[in-house]
Amino acid sequence: MRALQLFGDRDLRLTEVEPPPPPGPGEVRLRIRAVGLNFIDVWGFRGMAFAKRKMPLIVGAEASGEVESVGEGVTGLAVGTRVVPYGALTCGKCRACREGRDNLCEEVGGVMGFHIDGFARELVTLPARLVVPVPDGVEDAEAACAGIAFGTVQHMLFDNAKLEPGESVLVHAGGSGIGTAAIRMAKAIGCTVYTTVGDDEKGAKAAELGADHVVNYRTERFEGEVRRLTKRKGVDVVFEHVGADTWNGSLLCLKRGGRLVTCGSTSGPTTTMNLMQLFQQQYRITGSFGCTLANIAQSLDKMAQGIRPVVDTVYPMADFTEGLERLESRKVFGKILVAL
Repeated sequence: MRALQLFGDRDLRLTEVEPPPPPGPGEVRLRIRAVGLNFIDVWGFRGMAFAKRKMPLIVGAEASGEVESVGEGVTGLAVGTRVVPYGALTCGKCRACREGRDNLCEEVGGVMGFHIDGFARELVTLPARLVVPVPDGVEDAEAACAGIAFGTVQHMLFDNAKLEPGESVLVHAGGSGIGTAAIRMAKAIGCTVYTTVGDDEKGAKAAELGADHVVNYRTERFEGEVRRLTKRKGVDVVFEHVGADTWNGSLLCLKRGGRLVTCGSTSGPTTTMNLMQLFQQQYRITGSFGCTLANIAQSLDKMAQGIRPVVDTVYPMADFTEGLERLESRKVFGKILVAL
């Protein structure tokens, strides 16, 4: 079968590999239909010193597919069922897994496509407990955005930041895959959305998505604009994933008692911060990584209700590297997908 394998830093090849074995007890074999690209794919493509993995590695951390065959004892997943697979090989036995906190698994086997072989292949065999059925009305390409992008936003905004209807939220990088999803999810519950973008074209598109206030961070200081627009009160929530370049400005955008939730550090992993400001303003800062199986199901339900992913480009499998390069260049608006 065809697969996309990483042989070294920026050395990605379309290869032929042996198909996975038939599903054993409690397993399903999936035929992958689409793969979503994320910055974790870019990090893996560049080569990350902290990632313990063996080359060659099949890439792809987010996907959609359909059940091709089922193993003994599997119920509720018939052949042909469209599904989204979970992006990490969790144990299913530890306390976190038993409580539905899958992204805090104590014995995780690794992130698919980063530590262990991922989804950019025609067939993959997984435990049946790690797949989520796709509701009617959601296309394969849309479903391929649920495992990381939509699921991450669902976990950040609602599990961690506890965003409520009518509140205000600053969404950084409103043209990114998770930024576009955050704008749509926040607007769907009646929030006032402020967002940052890198150019006016993206700004216009973000406004079309529903953003109430758009700031071009290349021409204006976003923290000054947000404070001006909120009459120096600040916002209830900051959706942060840029990192060092925006961190302290993000804190300045919060109202007293505001909440900042972060899932990324694309501009750098380290910064300094004013601790007096932190406790005097009573900020609440939460780190957020990935999502749970429940978040994926919630995301798919939202898609079925009309909160659709924004798709920038769909590439054929042979052009996966071009998709990574486009994502790395930050010219993207929405999600980049690969069709198998």
